[in-house]
Amino acid sequence: MTQFNPSQAVTAAVPDPRRRARSYPDAGEVARLLQPSYPVYCLRPHVFERAARGFVAGFPGTTLYAVKCNPHPAVLRALHAGGVHAFDTASLSEIARVAETFDAAECFFMHPVKPRPAIASAHRVYGVQHYVVDHMAELHKLAQQLRDDPQVTVMVRLKTAESAGAFYHLSAKFGADAEEAAPILAEVARLGMKPGLAFHVGSQCLEPAAFTQAIAQAGQVAAQAGVELAALDVGGGFPAIYLGTQAPDLNAYMTAIRDAIARLSLPAGCRVLCEPGRALVADGQSLLVQVQLRKGNQLYINDGVYGSLSEMTAADVRYPARLIRLEGGRIATPTAPEETFDAHGPTCDSLDMIPKAFRLPGDVREGDWIEIDRVGAYSNALGTDFNGFRPDTFVEVRNEPPGGL
Repeated sequence: MTQFNPSQAVTAAVPDPRRRARSYPDAGEVARLLQPSYPVYCLRPHVFERAARGFVAGFPGTTLYAVKCNPHPAVLRALHAGGVHAFDTASLSEIARVAETFDAAECFFMHPVKPRPAIASAHRVYGVQHYVVDHMAELHKLAQQLRDDPQVTVMVRLKTAESAGAFYHLSAKFGADAEEAAPILAEVARLGMKPGLAFHVGSQCLEPAAFTQAIAQAGQVAAQAGVELAALDVGGGFPAIYLGTQAPDLNAYMTAIRDAIARLSLPAGCRVLCEPGRALVADGQSLLVQVQLRKGNQLYINDGVYGSLSEMTAADVRYPARLIRLEGGRIATPTAPEETFDAHGPTCDSLDMIPKAFRLPGDVREGDWIEIDRVGAYSNALGTDFNGFRPDTFVEVRNEPPGGL
């Protein structure tokens, strides 16, 4: 009987690079090799990791990544490699995702309204020690589950003033007024848990002074409650740069936060936290879509509002974009002058359309691809499978972001 030789089996199986590759030089090579008729997310782990290292180095405290912004495991791993070892989680599912990705990572249960079983499981199964509330009833619900653990920190979320330019004003749904927050904070201490304060100045905040004002407000509430803070969470809102965005440099936010905290004279053991999402991941991911039909200046593409591009209508975000064309199996360089095009997503819903979506060469045609840059935040995280169109293909690319700003 002929013996089986494993080395012969290995050398005989030659993988097809179009099917097996997971890393490509750039999105152009993704288009050339895969020729995908489906959307493809192009992840740049080195960009995620670089953003994390810069943020961790600049922030005067502990950086929590807001998992909701982009929960893909490759994104989480890259941020973790960059020094982000704590995570802002809003559900038991997000807590489990982090815990199953890393052996040692700290989760913070930051949703102000939580089911009782989720509180119990977060604490008992995953060892979560930090929670947020914005109402006395929620605090008492939490205390019934956790009051026997003196290491638990409960942060009261403050309502803050709306900051100009923010995409979403996040105090509309959650947050206690200063007059409400002080007695809740005092009750946290009375119940034997560590008291803290949290706030969020709004997604894509364009004013560093918003953090200055909110931190000062937190100091006033702590003084009114008569407690020493164990934690102060300044939230997220740190901006990314999109087309037409005029945002201060990230250092301006760090300086404003550092100076405002110094004026509070916080206790030595107080943990200062933040919850960036968009600022960490926006630059590290692009999206490759294909033109399926052109009608004048209307482009019908294979992703849209119900998939990766909801912020283009919900927040009027405009992403840099470039055209990728194949001619004779090679990448060609379109030279036609640019024009403005509306984009229509693949679903049958008439809401799935984006006016003035892209500036592209005027001869764009069916079969061309468009690489849409800076879609790392709230793209795949918000995608749906409406009409059966769910973008779910991810590859790694090694180049720097195309830019185009």
